[in-house]
Amino acid sequence: MNDQPSQMDPRGLIRESYRMQGVSAAECRSIFLDWVLGFERDFDLAAAMAALLGEYGDAHPDHPMTRLLREGVSSAHPGAHGRQRGRRRRMS
Repeated sequence: MNDQPSQMDPRGLIRESYRMQGVSAAECRSIFLDWVLGFERDFDLAAAMAALLGEYGDAHPDHPMTRLLREGVSSAHPGAHGRQRGRRRRMS
């Protein structure tokens, strides 16, 4: 695992979550929220989540952070899974 912070994880929060022994899903959600709040409003979080998933997901398929990143990528692209949410669904 790379020890250098990346552009997608400049504070290394996601990287460190993968290093934590026995980290829970709740702890990963807290880390994830802290990670998200560290970016400017116009930052492309979907691209960042996809990049981090590519970096860590294959090596840690059952890790709670991997599951969280997968959920985030899926919800960022709801049309990719044939699901509609919010106003668009109500207007159909």
